[in-house]
Amino acid sequence: MEHLYFLVDMLGTAAFAVSGVLVAMEKRLDLFGVVIVAGVTAIGGGTLRDLLIGSTPVTWMADPRYLYLILATAIFAVLFQSRLKYLRRSLFLFDTIGIGLYTLVGIEKGLSAGLSPLICVVLGTMTACFGGVTRDILCNEIPVIFRKEIYATACIVGGGLYFLFLRAGMGESYAYLSGIGVVILVRLLAVRFHIALPDIYRARR
Repeated sequence: MEHLYFLVDMLGTAAFAVSGVLVAMEKRLDLFGVVIVAGVTAIGGGTLRDLLIGSTPVTWMADPRYLYLILATAIFAVLFQSRLKYLRRSLFLFDTIGIGLYTLVGIEKGLSAGLSPLICVVLGTMTACFGGVTRDILCNEIPVIFRKEIYATACIVGGGLYFLFLRAGMGESYAYLSGIGVVILVRLLAVRFHIALPDIYRARR
């Protein structure tokens, strides 16, 4: 399972780094700005998570492979930006994959710290969403999590079902991968069928 957790963590880092590159390129930042936004997107949520649970030095400081991966991913995305022609569609895809992977990474970190399932789901959601929030703020965008789109909700659903899968007797690795799949599936279905949270302002008009 340790190999699976590490693989998922690295894949989530790469996915979020690409989403950061796409937003930065859309805003026409220079190369330094692109790399910084990619890095903040990829490790922002994990940094907050580690600080909250008192795990220091934080993951990317203890293991420089994360920084190497972010730098390599950013350079790759810049070099092949012509193949990422449909930026918004690519951004959505990599962002969705990222939140699915990072939700379960955060939950596993919480379990390792001895936290309750509820707190672990909160921690997983923060891990998945905080990097994207920071990315959007730096690029002068309203973060997706603060709009009515199904975003953090998908993380909560997937994280909650992960614990239900475990309680139902599903193997740990299968429950882990199923939780990731649920987060991604909920987000994809919500966008495909225009499912959103209620508009609390409509009732006032």
